[in-house]
Amino acid sequence: MAKIVMIEDSKILGNALKGALELKGHEVVWVNDGRSAFQTVKKNKPDIILLDLMLPHISGFEICKAVKSDGALYKTPIVIMSTLTGGEDRERAAAAGANHFIAKPYDLKLTLAEIEKYIPKKGV
Repeated sequence: MAKIVMIEDSKILGNALKGALELKGHEVVWVNDGRSAFQTVKKNKPDIILLDLMLPHISGFEICKAVKSDGALYKTPIVIMSTLTGGEDRERAAAAGANHFIAKPYDLKLTLAEIEKYIPKKGV
């Protein structure tokens, strides 16, 4: 299945989402702060990135911009998952290059379905 880098500082949400994605057969690399996020993405070259906006050290907006500015990573889909749900925050996320925005708290089943839409289909 897919390789996913999840950048999420909430242990509760991170554990729930990681477990659900792994049950679907995906490989999940979980980073819980902004400082190591970009290097983890570069090292793992994921099929998709799940990104919180409010992170310790470096914001999700900055990480999103860095990924979309990298020649080897710019096509990687980024799904923002955040409690910052105002119109301005959504616009900033889109301007940074995010492909989709999911508001927290989220319904796990619906969120998994949304994430699946952005996972590249291999061998098709």
